[in-house]
Amino acid sequence: MSHNSRVDRDFEYARAFSRNIGWVTTIEQEKLKSSRVAIAGLGGVGGAHLITLARLGIGAFSIADFDKFEFHNFNRQAGASIPYVGMNKADVMARLARDINPTTDIAVFTDGVTEENIDKFLDGVDLYVDGIDFFAIHARRMLFEACRQRGIPALTAAPLGMGVSLLGFGRSGMSFEEYFRLEGHDEQEQFARFIAGLSPAMLQRHYLVAPEAVDFLAQRGPSTVMACDLCAGVMGTSVLKVLLGRGKFRYAPWAMQFDAYRQKLVFTWRPRGNAHPLQQMLLRFIRPRLRGQGVAVER
Repeated sequence: MSHNSRVDRDFEYARAFSRNIGWVTTIEQEKLKSSRVAIAGLGGVGGAHLITLARLGIGAFSIADFDKFEFHNFNRQAGASIPYVGMNKADVMARLARDINPTTDIAVFTDGVTEENIDKFLDGVDLYVDGIDFFAIHARRMLFEACRQRGIPALTAAPLGMGVSLLGFGRSGMSFEEYFRLEGHDEQEQFARFIAGLSPAMLQRHYLVAPEAVDFLAQRGPSTVMACDLCAGVMGTSVLKVLLGRGKFRYAPWAMQFDAYRQKLVFTWRPRGNAHPLQQMLLRFIRPRLRGQGVAVER
């Protein structure tokens, strides 16, 4: 018998996640074990989300990514290391999650999420975690709308500079489209509206020291591992709260941004989303900077 087979045979879920007990009850841990979380995008934030939630003891995942690990991912992505260069991100991250919990049930979608497989991707899912690339606006709109139709809570944690911005959409209340108001606008305007909605407080813009690194035309921007790790911590806590019904979760039009560099935490409330007067002012600030100088958001 191989070493891995012996380890899998001897794996004990209760012992592996026993140090969670105290912050969750044994009954709640069983609830986490019986939950399925979907994660689309296994790069900077998505990969960190999967590892964090695997260590939380989530028992089942649906994960999707069509991309492969490359050297430019090394500064922030959980699965980016020498052995995995050129390998599909979803396949690699499924392997790493199973190394933590070999009993976990992981449905892997190596073609990403498409109109053809979205029903299967969301089948039996209790909560959706957004990790897809910032510039994948069409796919993101499709996913959030599909979650809305199915009554699946959908959360996103954006890595902004050296901080995180959290936004969630519940089974009722404001939808993704009602908040961001992307319908009918060209791609550049949708990028502007997505940035404004993700980051109403714009805490990160004060310390961008090389604005030329932001190139929206090339769909490229700077990123940090600190932001991705902060996102994973905030997301893991949010997933716990939502799945266990523990306390109040502030869904949109609330957003939360914490910036570790500036040591600042801000909650924003934007009824009517990007139609709010403060958001309209923010959009006037963002639009001229989309040509390559401005606000960095990277997955």
